[in-house]
Amino acid sequence: MLYELRVYDVIPGKLQALNDRFANITTGFFKKHGITVVGFWTDEVGASNRLTYMLAFKDLAHREQAWGAFQKDPDWARARVETERDGPMVARVHNTLMRPTGYSPMQ
Repeated sequence: MLYELRVYDVIPGKLQALNDRFANITTGFFKKHGITVVGFWTDEVGASNRLTYMLAFKDLAHREQAWGAFQKDPDWARARVETERDGPMVARVHNTLMRPTGYSPMQ
């Protein structure tokens, strides 16, 4: 397995809108394109404008295929434009691709 950790620094005042988009729109497109969601988190202490989530893929080729299909989906493109008509929600994205160690409980 390959895991992708994504951390979004959200534009102040837009965290709820971004959470709503993930909950009601984006996760459906992830499922459609074979992207497995491990979980979503917001910071309990510290930054109040951060959304962190983790995705799982079979391998790097699966990630490239799934992300490519997701990003090219015209319905996703329309939904993204519609949800960002008042401006973007995310200021910066940090992502890390990780492979579990042999002793990791999560494989």
